[in-house]
Amino acid sequence: MSREGSTQIRILTVLSDGKPRTSKELNWELRLGSNAVESALGRMWRGGRILRTDKPSISHDTVFKGRAGKVSNQRQYHSYLLGQRATVFQGQRFVPYNKEFLDKRGSKDGKSKAELIREFIEKNRERAFYSKELVERLKGKGVKPSDIMSNVRRFEKKGLIYVRGYRMHDKQTPFKDGYLLTWIDKGKPREQAIEEAIQRTSAVLDSTASTSPIIERIHMIRDLIIEATKLRDLLSFEFIQNKLNCSPYEAESAISRALQLYPDLQAVKLFGAYNYYYHTSLAEEELKVATTFKQNYVRQMKGQQNRIGHNWEAAVEWFIDKFTVGAVFQTQKHRTKAMDPRRITLHLMKSVGDRKHNAEVDRVWSVTPGIFAQPITYVLECKWGLVQKRQIDDFLEVLRWSTEFGVSTSEGRSIKQGVVGVFAGSAFDPKESVKLKDQKISLAAYAARINIQLLRAADFNQKLREKGVPKDVTVQSVCRVAKNEKEVRETLTAIWEKPEKSGKILAKVVNRNEGVYEFEKMLKTS
Repeated sequence: MSREGSTQIRILTVLSDGKPRTSKELNWELRLGSNAVESALGRMWRGGRILRTDKPSISHDTVFKGRAGKVSNQRQYHSYLLGQRATVFQGQRFVPYNKEFLDKRGSKDGKSKAELIREFIEKNRERAFYSKELVERLKGKGVKPSDIMSNVRRFEKKGLIYVRGYRMHDKQTPFKDGYLLTWIDKGKPREQAIEEAIQRTSAVLDSTASTSPIIERIHMIRDLIIEATKLRDLLSFEFIQNKLNCSPYEAESAISRALQLYPDLQAVKLFGAYNYYYHTSLAEEELKVATTFKQNYVRQMKGQQNRIGHNWEAAVEWFIDKFTVGAVFQTQKHRTKAMDPRRITLHLMKSVGDRKHNAEVDRVWSVTPGIFAQPITYVLECKWGLVQKRQIDDFLEVLRWSTEFGVSTSEGRSIKQGVVGVFAGSAFDPKESVKLKDQKISLAAYAARINIQLLRAADFNQKLREKGVPKDVTVQSVCRVAKNEKEVRETLTAIWEKPEKSGKILAKVVNRNEGVYEFEKMLKTS
């Protein structure tokens, strides 16, 4: 039996249950390849062995691209049903083969849609067009949105048309108005023809900057980096984000795309964590000098952030210890004595972000509710600053893929029973909402759905207010003025025991640590 005959038999076997299926559904069940399935279905319909819908259905797939808007793709498809005589099933009319039911692929002037698309791009070879613009130009000749990219991809394989979109790590996605398309002149050397095609698409991107927020950011990033390079300086991520006046996620996305679109923009990562950016026009010796300067700056400036960040961990721990009955904290020996033994290193089965084999969590403690109850383990992650959804998702991934707290199930990795994640942030972004299907929920509601408890500085301050501590004394102020974690615990204990003297207690801490603050100020101005 031929391979074609075997494929038809397998398709008939699947359709014998009397349910209609599309070629995509049949391919998913049979795993034979889309070309083999579609070819067999065409032969079977023409041979009178199966029925096909008289008109194709159209699916609209919409993908949300943030501030860039929504991208909509259309796809036409037929469904197939076992039978030989025309019938109506589930509101659809299924018919045997007849020329009147063939897809009308041709245009109104007799040319195929593929020919119209190719000829239009070739005749306008000195320009580049967005795929949506091409639809508007050719819709009068019967060309639909679903016709453009299906035909363009064939011409791209033949080396006739250059297709440009956002280049991601492992794929290419369309711009707001679709892919950029332009002709590749086969009469010129290949390298020259492609370079000219890139220049034409770049010109269109420049001219449409005002209609796309992401493109505006990309051009601003390029200007900022070139300006810094002229001053023999490297540009930090924080500086770019402040200039763009957007969220860290939006800044990361814009910088990533700027680096993809402009190869002359480069990044250097200091200490494996801090990104700085420059233009390739910066001489090698000047780059070395600028890098050394930034390394010294990072060593100095991150000291204050680390101090306050570690103080925040100690403050959260103090409140947990104070208000959780029977909490038993885990400890772990580390290579250096400077690292708190209550910080726990987890082993990862899969990389999460920049962490390949290990990840740290700030605290782990267990509570046994009753004599017959299983203990509950709480895992804490702290962050000083504005907390966003992606940081909560990152914490969830660490728990799921850790050997200590994750488990494999039939539905993938999950958190073990009896393990609860706790995320403590000094502030949570009030503007950020999470879209789930057709519903928008707050960050707190989203965390609750994925079984992550949120602790806020406001929650701890409320406890201080209930104890009688005045409003001008807060957990945040204690974290800022304390020299280290030990002093945070001592200060909070003193304030709790004598709330009426909390202002004087905090003032003493400030006076005692004036040398620390002066040193940090000196580093800022040096």
